[in-house]
Amino acid sequence: MLQIKNLYASINDKEILKGLNLEVKPGEIHAIMGPNGTGKSTLANVITGRDSYEITAGSIDFLDKDLLELAPDERARLGIFLAFQYPVEIPGVTTTNFMKAAINERRRHHDEEPMKAKEFLTLMKEKMALVEIDQTFMSRSLNEGFSGGEKKRNEIFQMAMLEPKLAILDETDSGLDIDALKIVSNGVNQLRNEDNAFIIITHYQRLLDYIVPDFVHVMYDGRIVKSGDKHLALELEAKGYDWIKEEIEA
Repeated sequence: MLQIKNLYASINDKEILKGLNLEVKPGEIHAIMGPNGTGKSTLANVITGRDSYEITAGSIDFLDKDLLELAPDERARLGIFLAFQYPVEIPGVTTTNFMKAAINERRRHHDEEPMKAKEFLTLMKEKMALVEIDQTFMSRSLNEGFSGGEKKRNEIFQMAMLEPKLAILDETDSGLDIDALKIVSNGVNQLRNEDNAFIIITHYQRLLDYIVPDFVHVMYDGRIVKSGDKHLALELEAKGYDWIKEEIEA
């Protein structure tokens, strides 16, 4: 599904990614962990096409297409979704209207008719129940006045509505209390299937108690330096990231 080879990327002439390699297949969940400043969020932004980054070497292929040749909106229509670390507020645009526009734009890309109102409302109610969002949220401006946990739930709701092929969760667990964490995790687990994949960026092992990854990767200094299964996350929790640094320098 996703193949990243020898990827180098910089911002403001500062190199962030330094030869990163990653392969994600359908049905897989990959967790990416690592200390602050190592390039985890940069990786998410580069995959989704944020234009402030310069790709200096390497390739990113998604569903046999060269992502580096596509604009951010084209990548989204292909089925790539990013749940932001800090979801933005959009005053004046209700969540309902935002989702209707997003879904119909995706359908247009696939030469499908716009979703009928009754079908859209039925789908929306089904997905709202998945992440326990109250109906009143749908008439409010997107994320405006939402708590941190409500914003993260809303991101998972959007993901559920759009059913992306590849979902990237950039520190979705940041700032969540245990109840919100369980709700968000349950949403991801119910959406997982053999045709989609997830990249979960996190600092902490606790999220992986609820979303069990197939692979755990440790990023350090702009590249993946160690990979394993869920037990690697537990080892990181016990030993800290200094252990990885010591291994690299040994």
